Amino acid sequence: MTTQETRGPLVQAMFSAIAGRYDLANHCLSFGWDFFWRRRAAGIVRAWQPERVLDLATGSGDLALSLRAACPVAQIVGADFCLPMLLVARRKGLANLVVADGMALPFADGAFDVLTVAFGLRNMESWPGALAEMGRVVKPGGHLLVLDFSVPPAPMRWVYRPYLHHVLPRLAGLLTGERAAYDYLGDSIEKFPFGPAMCGLIGGAGFADAKCERLGGGIVSLYTARRV
Repeated sequence: MTTQETRGPLVQAMFSAIAGRYDLANHCLSFGWDFFWRRRAAGIVRAWQPERVLDLATGSGDLALSLRAACPVAQIVGADFCLPMLLVARRKGLANLVVADGMALPFADGAFDVLTVAFGLRNMESWPGALAEMGRVVKPGGHLLVLDFSVPPAPMRWVYRPYLHHVLPRLAGLLTGERAAYDYLGDSIEKFPFGPAMCGLIGGAGFADAKCERLGGGIVSLYTARRV
């Protein structure tokens, strides 16, 4: 594949190609666990009692819908750099949608109480740069929530890696017609920092108290932090 720094257009094209069947693939390939992961994230955000939430890399809008249900009085804004994905989100009834690159967000400093990003930071051109931009638009005392894939510890890792690199791309190819996007998925997960390494990146972007919660046996990691 290409390097992290130059892959933005490639990722954008891949997500555009699978937008119509993205949700189906997610639900099937995660065996439905994605519903639980989003509910867990939305429950954490609800406890923060935000007024304005930015769901970055909102994609087809499933996390934004969960946030709207959990925080009915909050304004939920969804942003993504892939217009076809946002069109899917709009068909689900989401209104506050913005085409935006996570590396250069069109929002004022401190515009949001909470920023969430689910399965999107991993795809951005610079993880430290994207986190710094997230920190810019979150107000002091606000919160960040990052949900993304990670590599589980052994013995689950021994089963997960063959599934990730061999079974999942074949199934995804049948569901979406775009196997290459899911070959990329496995490669990107292997390279993505998780646990203490990700907490360190978050801390370096102006956040404190970064914590990691492993879900699904470590297949997914959920990070929370407070803007200083």
